[in-house]
Amino acid sequence: MARPQPYISLFCFSFLLTVSGGYSSTFTIINKCNYQVWPGILSNAGTPQLPTTGFVLQPGESNSISFPESWSGRLWGRTLCTQDSTTGKFSCLTGDCGSSALECSGGGAAPPATLAEFTLNGADGLDFYDVSLVDGYNLPMLITPQSGTGGNCTATGCVVDLNIACPNELKVIESGNGENLACRSACDAFGDPEYCCSGAYATPDTCKPSSYSQFFKNACPRAYSYAYDDGTSTFTCAGADYVITFCPAPATRKLELIMSSKVGKWAAESAGSARLSRLAQHVTLLHWRFHHNCSSNLAALLITREHDHR
Repeated sequence: MARPQPYISLFCFSFLLTVSGGYSSTFTIINKCNYQVWPGILSNAGTPQLPTTGFVLQPGESNSISFPESWSGRLWGRTLCTQDSTTGKFSCLTGDCGSSALECSGGGAAPPATLAEFTLNGADGLDFYDVSLVDGYNLPMLITPQSGTGGNCTATGCVVDLNIACPNELKVIESGNGENLACRSACDAFGDPEYCCSGAYATPDTCKPSSYSQFFKNACPRAYSYAYDDGTSTFTCAGADYVITFCPAPATRKLELIMSSKVGKWAAESAGSARLSRLAQHVTLLHWRFHHNCSSNLAALLITREHDHR
């Protein structure tokens, strides 16, 4: 017996749950990068699985998905994906979920990857959300709540392209052309318990920010930079829909070219925590001045950071 076409199944599933009130939020995922992005979705253990866990977005495309009440999980963008013409195996150079297919089907993102993390309808009926760089970084991402009725409903993310500015020892470089593909976390790069908040460093009192996590934090002050970065990185909202945007600043690649002659050189020379900190601060200010006419949400994020330095 022939299997139903996937789009028919998704439509029926969506219709039934919408009628029954089983969905609580609509997530609109937008690709503003000038290259293809393949979003992946992973539901946490004990959380309803979604009918789709992976798809492709062309530059400028978007996709809206209804998420069940009390859903918890993460979303990310895969880049530079290909399908082997002989074996049919699907794989991505960043954010690969190991499923060998377009759908991630329960597989998570291989680090480094920028993550959007959500718990819907949690304590006091609030949604909890964040953008995390704990597993590293592969592309800019912004979460923007829409029509929220409670909590702070703050836009959060990492809108700076860090792949050029990434310290040399954390860079993921494409072997064929030498392109900077992603930026690893210190935990992923070195495996040291002090960086991974494991072993003797597995508590908030013993695991502190490192010079490498400060690089991420200074550039993206509202994103998680290490495991216990909760205080400045978790946000709440209620009754909201969410827009997740890849490459929210439209001229990211142009910014990379402007930065490459100066920031790339500084990143290569970076050795101590003070120099990493100064580098990350300079990246943030360059980004704000270059995109002085950006959207109000992006401006709010960067103005907050610039004000903090005064």
